[in-house]
Amino acid sequence: MDLLLWRHADAFDGENDLDRELTPKGHAQAAAMAAWLKPRLPDNLHILASPAMRTRQTAEALEQKFDVQAALAPDRPVMDLLLAAGWPQGNKTVLIIGHQPTLGLTAMLLLTGSEIPFSIKKGGIIWISNRVRQESEQTILRAALSPELLKSQ
Repeated sequence: MDLLLWRHADAFDGENDLDRELTPKGHAQAAAMAAWLKPRLPDNLHILASPAMRTRQTAEALEQKFDVQAALAPDRPVMDLLLAAGWPQGNKTVLIIGHQPTLGLTAMLLLTGSEIPFSIKKGGIIWISNRVRQESEQTILRAALSPELLKSQ
Protein backbone atom coordinates (compact mmCIF):
# COMPACT_ATOMS: atom_id res chain seq x y z
CA MET A 1 0.00 0.00 0.00
CA ASP A 2 1.12 3.54 -0.73
CA LEU A 3 0.05 6.43 1.50
CA LEU A 4 0.63 10.03 0.49
CA LEU A 5 0.27 12.71 3.14
CA TRP A 6 -0.25 16.15 1.55
CA ARG A 7 -0.45 19.15 3.84
CA HIS A 8 -2.85 21.81 2.61
CA ALA A 9 -1.23 24.77 0.90
CA ASP A 10 -0.89 28.28 2.36
CA ALA A 11 -4.19 29.69 3.62
CA PHE A 12 -5.53 32.98 4.90
CA ASP A 13 -5.99 33.42 8.64
CA GLY A 14 -9.58 33.48 9.84
CA GLU A 15 -11.86 33.06 12.80
CA ASN A 16 -13.65 29.97 11.47
CA ASP A 17 -10.84 27.48 10.90
CA LEU A 18 -12.83 25.23 8.55
CA ASP A 19 -13.71 28.16 6.25
CA ARG A 20 -10.16 29.43 5.66
CA GLU A 21 -9.34 29.62 1.94
CA LEU A 22 -6.06 29.32 0.10
CA THR A 23 -4.04 32.45 -0.56
CA PRO A 24 -2.74 33.15 -4.08
CA LYS A 25 0.56 31.65 -2.87
CA GLY A 26 -1.39 28.59 -1.65
CA HIS A 27 -3.08 28.12 -5.03
CA ALA A 28 0.35 28.26 -6.70
CA GLN A 29 1.76 25.74 -4.19
CA ALA A 30 -1.14 23.36 -4.77
CA ALA A 31 -0.85 23.67 -8.56
CA ALA A 32 2.91 23.02 -8.49
CA MET A 33 2.57 19.93 -6.29
CA ALA A 34 -0.38 18.65 -8.32
CA ALA A 35 1.68 19.00 -11.51
CA TRP A 36 4.46 16.94 -9.91
CA LEU A 37 2.05 14.31 -8.53
CA LYS A 38 -0.19 13.74 -11.58
CA PRO A 39 2.25 11.76 -13.74
CA ARG A 40 3.36 9.69 -10.74
CA LEU A 41 -0.01 8.69 -9.30
CA PRO A 42 -1.40 5.22 -10.07
CA ASP A 43 -4.83 4.48 -11.50
CA ASN A 44 -6.03 2.89 -8.25
CA LEU A 45 -5.76 6.19 -6.37
CA HIS A 46 -8.24 7.10 -3.63
CA ILE A 47 -8.12 10.75 -2.55
CA LEU A 48 -9.39 11.79 0.90
CA ALA A 49 -9.56 15.36 2.14
CA SER A 50 -10.36 17.04 5.41
CA PRO A 51 -13.64 18.98 5.45
CA ALA A 52 -11.68 22.26 5.75
CA MET A 53 -11.99 24.58 2.75
CA ARG A 54 -8.21 24.89 2.35
CA THR A 55 -7.75 21.12 2.04
CA ARG A 56 -10.57 20.82 -0.47
CA GLN A 57 -9.07 23.65 -2.53
CA THR A 58 -5.67 21.93 -2.39
CA ALA A 59 -7.30 18.67 -3.56
CA GLU A 60 -9.04 20.46 -6.44
CA ALA A 61 -5.63 21.24 -7.95
CA LEU A 62 -5.38 17.55 -8.91
CA GLU A 63 -8.59 17.79 -10.95
CA GLN A 64 -9.75 14.36 -9.73
CA LYS A 65 -12.65 13.12 -7.65
CA PHE A 66 -12.01 13.13 -3.90
CA ASP A 67 -13.94 12.21 -0.77
CA VAL A 68 -14.29 14.51 2.22
CA GLN A 69 -13.72 12.70 5.53
CA ALA A 70 -14.60 14.17 8.93
CA ALA A 71 -11.91 11.88 10.41
CA LEU A 72 -9.31 14.11 8.74
CA ALA A 73 -10.47 17.40 10.26
CA PRO A 74 -7.91 19.54 12.11
CA ASP A 75 -6.55 18.10 15.38
CA ARG A 76 -7.97 14.60 14.86
CA PRO A 77 -5.82 11.76 16.18
CA VAL A 78 -3.36 9.83 14.03
CA MET A 79 -5.36 6.62 14.39
CA ASP A 80 -8.40 8.28 12.75
CA LEU A 81 -6.24 9.11 9.74
CA LEU A 82 -4.79 5.59 9.51
CA LEU A 83 -8.24 4.01 9.80
CA ALA A 84 -9.61 6.30 7.06
CA ALA A 85 -6.69 5.31 4.83
CA GLY A 86 -6.95 1.59 5.58
CA TRP A 87 -3.22 1.49 6.43
CA PRO A 88 -1.41 -0.84 6.02
CA GLN A 89 -3.71 -3.49 4.55
CA GLY A 90 -5.34 -1.35 1.86
CA ASN A 91 -4.92 -2.40 -1.73
CA LYS A 92 -5.14 1.12 -3.14
CA THR A 93 -2.87 4.10 -3.12
CA VAL A 94 -4.41 6.63 -0.74
CA LEU A 95 -3.68 10.34 -0.90
CA ILE A 96 -4.75 12.26 2.20
CA ILE A 97 -4.92 16.05 2.18
CA GLY A 98 -4.90 17.20 5.76
CA HIS A 99 -3.33 19.20 8.56
CA GLN A 100 -0.46 19.56 10.95
CA PRO A 101 0.28 18.23 13.47
CA THR A 102 -1.58 15.03 12.54
CA LEU A 103 0.19 14.54 9.19
CA GLY A 104 3.65 14.91 10.69
CA LEU A 105 2.83 12.67 13.65
CA THR A 106 1.47 10.05 11.23
CA ALA A 107 4.58 10.14 9.07
CA MET A 108 6.85 9.72 12.09
CA LEU A 109 4.73 6.92 13.56
CA LEU A 110 4.97 4.97 10.32
CA LEU A 111 8.68 5.66 9.82
CA THR A 112 9.95 5.39 13.42
CA GLY A 113 7.23 3.66 15.43
CA SER A 114 6.61 6.74 17.60
CA GLU A 115 4.40 9.81 17.27
CA ILE A 116 7.27 12.28 17.26
CA PRO A 117 6.48 15.91 16.34
CA PHE A 118 7.50 16.55 12.74
CA SER A 119 6.48 19.45 10.55
CA ILE A 120 5.50 19.06 6.91
CA LYS A 121 5.70 22.39 5.10
CA LYS A 122 2.49 23.89 3.72
CA GLY A 123 1.76 22.27 0.38
CA GLY A 124 4.36 19.55 1.02
CA ILE A 125 4.02 15.79 0.70
CA ILE A 126 5.35 12.67 2.36
CA TRP A 127 4.94 9.46 0.31
CA ILE A 128 5.22 6.22 2.29
CA SER A 129 4.89 2.63 1.08
CA ASN A 130 4.26 -0.59 2.96
CA ARG A 131 5.43 -3.94 1.60
CA VAL A 132 6.30 -7.45 2.69
CA ARG A 133 9.72 -8.85 1.75
CA GLN A 134 10.86 -12.29 2.86
CA GLU A 135 8.00 -12.47 5.36
CA SER A 136 9.03 -9.14 6.91
CA GLU A 137 6.84 -6.05 6.75
CA GLN A 138 8.70 -2.93 5.65
CA THR A 139 7.79 0.76 5.62
CA ILE A 140 9.57 2.79 2.95
CA LEU A 141 9.88 6.53 2.48
CA ARG A 142 9.38 7.06 -1.26
CA ALA A 143 9.36 10.87 -1.34
CA ALA A 144 9.39 13.95 0.82
CA LEU A 145 8.91 17.17 -1.09
CA SER A 146 7.95 20.79 -0.49
CA PRO A 147 6.56 23.19 -3.12
CA GLU A 148 9.68 25.37 -2.85
CA LEU A 149 11.80 22.51 -4.22
CA LEU A 150 9.63 22.36 -7.33
CA LYS A 151 10.45 25.93 -8.37
CA SER A 152 13.78 24.85 -9.83
CA GLN A 153 12.13 22.40 -12.24
